[in-house]
Amino acid sequence: MREVRVRFAPSPTGPLHIGGVRTALYNYLFARKYNGKFILRIEDTDQGRFVPGAEQYIVESLSWSGIQFDEGVHIGGPFAPYKQSDRKEIYHQYALQLLQNGTAYYAFDTPEELDFLRKDYESRKETFQYGPQTRMGLKNSLTLPENEVKTLLSEGVHYVIRVKIPDHETITVHDLIRGVVTVDSALLDDKVLYKSDGMPTYHLANVVDDYLMKISHVIRGEEWLPSAPLHVLLYRFLGWENEMPEFAHLPLLLKPDGNGKLSKRDGDRLGFPVFPLRWTDPKSGEVSSGYRESGYLPEAFINMLAFLGWNPGTEKELFSMDELVSEFSIERVSKSGAKFDVEKAHWYNHQYISKKSPAELAELLLPILNEKNIETSIDYVEQVCALIHDRAVLIPDLWKQSDFFFLDPQSYDEKVVAKIWKAETPALLAEYISVLESADPFIKESIEVATKDFVQLKGIGMGQLMNPLRLAVVGTNAGPGMMDMMAVIGKDFILQRIRQGISKIKI
Repeated sequence: MREVRVRFAPSPTGPLHIGGVRTALYNYLFARKYNGKFILRIEDTDQGRFVPGAEQYIVESLSWSGIQFDEGVHIGGPFAPYKQSDRKEIYHQYALQLLQNGTAYYAFDTPEELDFLRKDYESRKETFQYGPQTRMGLKNSLTLPENEVKTLLSEGVHYVIRVKIPDHETITVHDLIRGVVTVDSALLDDKVLYKSDGMPTYHLANVVDDYLMKISHVIRGEEWLPSAPLHVLLYRFLGWENEMPEFAHLPLLLKPDGNGKLSKRDGDRLGFPVFPLRWTDPKSGEVSSGYRESGYLPEAFINMLAFLGWNPGTEKELFSMDELVSEFSIERVSKSGAKFDVEKAHWYNHQYISKKSPAELAELLLPILNEKNIETSIDYVEQVCALIHDRAVLIPDLWKQSDFFFLDPQSYDEKVVAKIWKAETPALLAEYISVLESADPFIKESIEVATKDFVQLKGIGMGQLMNPLRLAVVGTNAGPGMMDMMAVIGKDFILQRIRQGISKIKI
C-alpha cells in the first residue's frame, strides 16, 4: 500500500455539521490505523458563500472532539498553503493544460443567456444541460473562430473554462464502500472548472490539491458521489490516472425517523444539536445549540458518531479513541444511511459520565458552581459527585442532581407534601433531631445505627421517617441514599434543614 495520506476539506460557509465531524473522524481513524498522515484543508473557492468565523469554528470543533491533524491550515506542513484561496496561481496552470490538450474550453455565454435557455427548456418540460448535446450551439471556443476567442479574452470579457465531457463513454469509479460504480458520460454536464476572476471551482481545485498533496484515499460524504466520475476524468485528462486516490463515499446521516438527510436546520427544531459547538450566525444573530454547550463529553460525542455508519462486528459499544483506531475499517462502513438517535446519544454520554472518577466530575461541576457564586471546597464537591455520578446524563445534570447539596430548599413539592406529610410528622422529626445530635461521629455508619434504633423504638416503618426527612432536607423526594447524603452535607446543615422543614411545611 502506498503511504496513507487523507484529508478533511470543509468549506467555511457556516458551522460544521456533525456529518462533517464524522467524515473527519473516519479519515482520522483510517490515517492512524495505517500510520498515515491526516490533513486539514480549507476549500474556500466559493468566496460568495464565505462566512466570517467559520474557519475558526471548524478548527475549534475538531480540536474539542479530539481529532488531531498532522498538517493543515492551522499548523502548516510540507504542502502549504492549505487554504485554496492562497493557492489561486497554482490552479491556473492546470486549467491552461486542459485547454491545451483539448479536454477543456473557454465559454463566453452570459448568465442571462444561460438562464433564458434553462427557462426555454423548462417550458418544454426538458432540462437544459451544457454538455455534448448542446455545446456546439453555444458561445464558446469550440464554436467561435480562433481570432474572435483571442479578441474576447484580450478585451476582458467574462468567461469560464469548462471541462469537455466525452460523448457516451462509460466512466468507472472504484469505491471502497460501494464497489464498482459506472456512469454514462451522457449524464454529465460540462462543469465549470475555472472562472475569469482567477478562482477555480471545487472540482478543479479539489483534484489538483489532492494530487499535489499526495492524497492516497478520498473519504468523503455520499453527496460527492455524483462528482466522482468527473474527478476520475480530470485525473485522466491531467495525466495523473496512475496517481489517482482511492475513493470511499460515506453513507448519509438521516433524521431520527429516517426520512431524509439530517440537515443543519433540523437541530434545535427536533430538540437536539446538529453542530459540535454552539454557533451564532454573524448575519442574523440566530444561535444554534452545540454538543459541547449542551453538556456532552467529547469522548461520548465521538463514540456516538463512530457508530453512525460503522460497527465493529461485535456487541461492544463503548470505545476509546485508541480502540476505535484499532478496530476501524472501511470495509465495515455501511452503504445505507444511518438514522440519528438522540436517546442513544444520551445513553453514550451517561455511560461516560458514570465511569468518570469523583475528581473528574468535580472538575466538570465546579464551573457551574462558580457561575452560581457558590463557594465550597473541592473535597466537598468530590464527595457530592461520588453520590450522583450515575444519575447524570448531561453535564448540567450534575447540578440538577446535586443542587440540594449546596442550597437549602426554597420550597417543598406540594404533591409530595400531600402524600407523605402527616399531622404527627413534625413531632416525629423533632424527636429524630435529638437522635442525630447524639450521633458521633456523624458518618454514614453511626447515622444508620442511631436511625434503626430510633425506628425500632418508635415501632414504625423506615419509610415513615425517611420520606418526610428527605422532603425536609431536599424539598422533594429525589436524591441518593439519605444516610450517604446526610453524612456528606454534615450534622449542622442537616439539623438546620429539618428544623426549617418542621417550621415551613404545612398540610
